[in-house]
Amino acid sequence: MAFDVGRVRIGVAVTDPMQMIATGLTTVNASEIMTFVSDYLKQESVERFIVGLPRQMDGTDSESMFFVQKMIQNLKQKFPHIPVEQEDERFTSKLAQRVILESGIGKKKRQNKALLDQISATIILQSYLENR
Repeated sequence: MAFDVGRVRIGVAVTDPMQMIATGLTTVNASEIMTFVSDYLKQESVERFIVGLPRQMDGTDSESMFFVQKMIQNLKQKFPHIPVEQEDERFTSKLAQRVILESGIGKKKRQNKALLDQISATIILQSYLENR
């Protein structure tokens, strides 16, 4: 299960049982993410959490790193039996915008930031799968 963490929303993606293809699951309000994950774990098994690391082009932390670190800390505290790994998320928002644009989705849906977050989480997870 992967997360694209933002101040307001968190994009969530999961993978198939063979861990080959990442799929966008949903976007959750940041204040509700731990409840969402708890509920999800009652239905599905999760081997590990992947959290996108927001870095600047020069490799330094971006301004949203505070929210990411808080998310990682909360995941480790609430679900200590599930490892948490991090994946560089540079360019995921730009890639997600391109995916949305090239998909032929109408202009109104393209402006949906929740969709952007969900696709970004999918890209983070697919990148993790490919890099392992």
